[in-house]
Amino acid sequence: MLIVEGHKHMADVGFARFSAREVAKRIGYSIGTLYNVFGTYDQLIIAINTRTFTLWTDHLRLALEQGGADRIRALVEGYFSFARANRNIWMAIYDHHLPPDVTIPEQQHLQRGQLTEIVVQEIRAVLPEALEAQAPQLARSLVATVHGHCMFDVNGSFALMGETEPVALALARVRESLEAKGF
Repeated sequence: MLIVEGHKHMADVGFARFSAREVAKRIGYSIGTLYNVFGTYDQLIIAINTRTFTLWTDHLRLALEQGGADRIRALVEGYFSFARANRNIWMAIYDHHLPPDVTIPEQQHLQRGQLTEIVVQEIRAVLPEALEAQAPQLARSLVATVHGHCMFDVNGSFALMGETEPVALALARVRESLEAKGF
């Protein structure tokens, strides 16, 4: 209940205006109860962001199911469509910076990793067999490429540059990288 309500609040106001007190108020708890459950503000945000990763993973799986034969296109389009439809919760993942002494609990780390694993599996599937071992590293690099394009789209930078097709640009960069690997 705390995570769901925190997630709703994050979706409404974004990370910069997020308030743990508001989450507690919305569910009729004291702020002390919220901190008794999560320990720290950072752990609350980690839990909320992990929920976002789970929703995003489900979104990508659905995009792949419905995307037809071009699974790489479905991944790129799914990345953008989730970010566009869920701007505040998507941006909160990147706006929250963990202090050096705070770690993500192992279970949540594993949940978050499912998103990347989907990409790794799809990249592995299109690589020549001799290069399949490179899939994890290439997938991380391609996620960074798509993410940069998506970030510029969501924050309005591409619009300011007059770019109207950021998804197509990101997909072209991904395809160029895969072609360089023999796809």
